[in-house]
Amino acid sequence: MSAAGTVRSLHRWPVKSMGGEPVDSFALTRDGVAGDRAHVLYDVHRGAPRQLTARQAPRLLAWRAGYGAWDGTHGALRSPELTAPDGRTFAWEDPELPGALAEELGRTVELRTNPRGQPDLPASLLITTQATHDAVEAELGRALDLRRWRTNVHVRLDAEAFAEEGWEGRVLTVGEATFDLLHPCVRCVIPTRDPDTQEKFAPLLRHLTREHGGLFGMNARARGPARIRVGDPVRIA
Repeated sequence: MSAAGTVRSLHRWPVKSMGGEPVDSFALTRDGVAGDRAHVLYDVHRGAPRQLTARQAPRLLAWRAGYGAWDGTHGALRSPELTAPDGRTFAWEDPELPGALAEELGRTVELRTNPRGQPDLPASLLITTQATHDAVEAELGRALDLRRWRTNVHVRLDAEAFAEEGWEGRVLTVGEATFDLLHPCVRCVIPTRDPDTQEKFAPLLRHLTREHGGLFGMNARARGPARIRVGDPVRIA
């Protein structure tokens, strides 16, 4: 069954596992959202470099990263500005940033950049629907900040909650962009953390696992460069 609607919000996460920024528009490449998760922290685990996420260091969520007005349409990848929980700001290249992060996280970190982005699923982005978000809130009896899901494209559609679980292999159009829908997103523990307080709400993941197979949202891959905007029409073919 087809479905139609509009883009309700767009979200970009310049540094993996840090807070990101809502935007009015962004550019797409075959790798995903321009600048999304292009910057990552590494630590050392059992003698080897490890990509550090909020799974191991929940305080990463208390930091925010943004590109400002850059939407990825023009020019090369920009360096994000980071805001610490105490309000201090740092450029990504600031020599004081690694020390500030190490003090906050309790571990030595290395900063790395890959302009192609470093999502868990390569060359992809995450799409979520308002109906499913509302349904999970109703099932749990509490409000959930949309930022928990770390979505890129949040849409409102004339489709029932969890309809996206049956969209694997279908085609999604958003404004001028075309996406191949890959598969529903299997969630990890990161959504259990409040994006502001980092307080853990373990029942969220237990509920998703028990009632919905641990799924929330849909992984998608853009077919080519495009630009999408809040308010763009959305259609599932």
